[in-house]
Amino acid sequence: MTPSASPARLLVVDDEPNIRDLLASSLRFAGFEVVTAENGRQALQEAKNHAPDLIVLDVMMPDLDGFTVTRKLRAQGMQMPILFLTARDDMTDKVQGLTVGGDDYVTKPFGLEEVVARINAILRRTRQVDGDDGVIRVGDIVLNEDAYEVRRADQLIELSPTEFKLLRYLMLNEGRVVSKMQILDHVWEYDWTGDAAIVESYISYLRRKLDVPGSSGDIIHTRRGVGYLLREKDA
Repeated sequence: MTPSASPARLLVVDDEPNIRDLLASSLRFAGFEVVTAENGRQALQEAKNHAPDLIVLDVMMPDLDGFTVTRKLRAQGMQMPILFLTARDDMTDKVQGLTVGGDDYVTKPFGLEEVVARINAILRRTRQVDGDDGVIRVGDIVLNEDAYEVRRADQLIELSPTEFKLLRYLMLNEGRVVSKMQILDHVWEYDWTGDAAIVESYISYLRRKLDVPGSSGDIIHTRRGVGYLLREKDA
């Protein structure tokens, strides 16, 4: 399922035909419209021709790598979100990908379900920013980005800027497990150079602050060895 009534249009870019065709077929089956490109130069042309809602972009390509393609797209004023495919599980690559204007990354080899989940999560984030009133709701939690406030069970909850960003990230990924590293990437934005255990501390802070009278209970769930997810009721 795509996150809106009209199917999102995706551009899939990979120089390996097997990966490109498998991704395209799987994403069409998931309900997306898909166009493809086999190299960086073709990707730039297809992005101009089709104005995709999101680009799935391989990093390592022989003509223009994914980072260069992203820089050129941004320089031309094209701001569609980008999900990088990288064969190297290297923090430097991940930092560079987000720095040049990417939105998320998947490391090869990847599961198709993971790719679809990442795409849906990105589209939820970007379409909410572009198309609504800046209010995110999950269960009895309401986060207002414009007013920079959070309410639960109609009670105002005071959060620090980092707590606010963490809650926002979890809410935008409702029902999806996110790892500590993903949280660091998107909430701390690589500014944190210490122990990843900082995430556990902030999750604990959030749980305590969200535990208000009249609320529906703990909404942040731990998947040990995997990460955290936010949803109204745990299974």
